[in-house]
Amino acid sequence: MALAVMLLNGTSFHGGCCRHKVLLSSLGPLLSNSKLYSSYRRPGAEPEKKLSWQNADFSFKKSIDHLKTQLSLLKKETQDYLKGPGGNPLSRHLLEQTRVLWQFRSQEDLNKWVISSDVEIGGKSKVYIKLGRNNQAALLYGTLNTEVPRDGETKYSGYCSMRSRPEVGSFNRKKYYDWSNFNSLYLRVRGDGRPWMVNIYTDPYFSHQKDDLYSYFMFTRGGPYWEEIMIPFSKFFLSSRGRVQDNQHPVWLDKASFLTLGFTIGDKVDGPFQLEIDFIGLVNDRAHKEKFAYEAYDKNTPV
Repeated sequence: MALAVMLLNGTSFHGGCCRHKVLLSSLGPLLSNSKLYSSYRRPGAEPEKKLSWQNADFSFKKSIDHLKTQLSLLKKETQDYLKGPGGNPLSRHLLEQTRVLWQFRSQEDLNKWVISSDVEIGGKSKVYIKLGRNNQAALLYGTLNTEVPRDGETKYSGYCSMRSRPEVGSFNRKKYYDWSNFNSLYLRVRGDGRPWMVNIYTDPYFSHQKDDLYSYFMFTRGGPYWEEIMIPFSKFFLSSRGRVQDNQHPVWLDKASFLTLGFTIGDKVDGPFQLEIDFIGLVNDRAHKEKFAYEAYDKNTPV
């Protein structure tokens, strides 16, 4: 509990293409119905009649207002960059031992996350998110249903997830998390005894790595009491499209590749679920010396 108090009180808050795709990236917030993530079209469903860029609002006044907003954001980012990493002095950055990434105290904090379920592929699971009692936590709840949709292609169903929205800087530039000063993820949660998967999504350089995911299991004990869970980054394993990869490697904390963090439930047990999250933070645990928990295979073994 002392570590949780230290986290909350002693830290700063953070957290060759087609033409129409090029147009999409430049239009940015002018798209009135744009989606944060690429949508899944279930087998047999008709494609959308209009492309996303065709729904753009080309208002001159909105464009000027948006330009002013982006320039002010760029000014603030420049000031923070000149001040130091993350807008903090260099000395504070080097000595930082804890950091709160997300905490849930208002609707604005919830808006930084997006929920999804197997409804996207025709499933019947349901998931919701709201503020907990006294507005002191995020309450993720719903019902898991493993019934497979009868579309002739889907073989598995039954999952719900919660995922942080990617941070966006001025002029729609992607912002990444730098966790190189820390070695563990720290959470204060209260669950119902069901297991969850903690996922770290990355933004790789190559398109064939776009489905790469670093994951680890979080087992909640249930009951009325909160629990504080610390997960070392050395425990996260690499998977792609739901398959654990033979070629494992540690999460590259010194690379600015962290895009989002998420939680997924898919334990193949039908019924209600519930997870409360007080805050999500980082810890530099000096007692943890492990570099990587899994065996790394040498593909090119010398003869």
